[in-house]
Amino acid sequence: MVTKEQILQWLQAVALVLEQNKDYLTELDAAIGDADHGINMNRGFQKAIAQLPSIADKDIGSILKAVSMTLISTVGGASGPLYGTLFLRASTVVTGKQELTDEDMVTFLQATVDGVVQRGKANLGDKTMLDALSPAIDAFKDAIAQGASTPEALQKAVAAAEEGMKSTIPLVAKKGRASYLGERSSGHQDPGATSTYLILKALLDTVNSH
Repeated sequence: MVTKEQILQWLQAVALVLEQNKDYLTELDAAIGDADHGINMNRGFQKAIAQLPSIADKDIGSILKAVSMTLISTVGGASGPLYGTLFLRASTVVTGKQELTDEDMVTFLQATVDGVVQRGKANLGDKTMLDALSPAIDAFKDAIAQGASTPEALQKAVAAAEEGMKSTIPLVAKKGRASYLGERSSGHQDPGATSTYLILKALLDTVNSH
């Protein structure tokens, strides 16, 4: 079970971890992109959490929808639409809810993958955020199906996301700015997969702290 308070704390934890890793994400992006991923994500989430006090009394779906709209309007590059869509799709499946059961979490996390796939048209192995997100959600679903608790399932999801993130290093990018580099994009970790891992880890840490 994940409560609304935990969702609010998670969003604040995401803003903090992205701020702490802003330079690192931008360095990763400098190698294969526009060198602005960390800056953009940090700016978007700082704006998103600034409005949390005014929406904290709303349901989880409404909170996530407000975050998605902020990200779409403030995060530049491909990340804004992708992360905005991720949170938007997730918000639609948890509308009206004050807490999320394990089944809700499966639906919620699956919706994030569906949103990113639909928006970014990427496949696994294209060296994108999907390489961290998709295996993480599969691991979460498998763990829940086998009777794991939410924290245990999230632990498995984060481990899979980390593995997926590292798996992007040798890949040649097929999408976005990085794809223009062709073979030269190999040898660099994908910044989107890295921020996805950080966001999922923040969720695990939030759930574990209760």
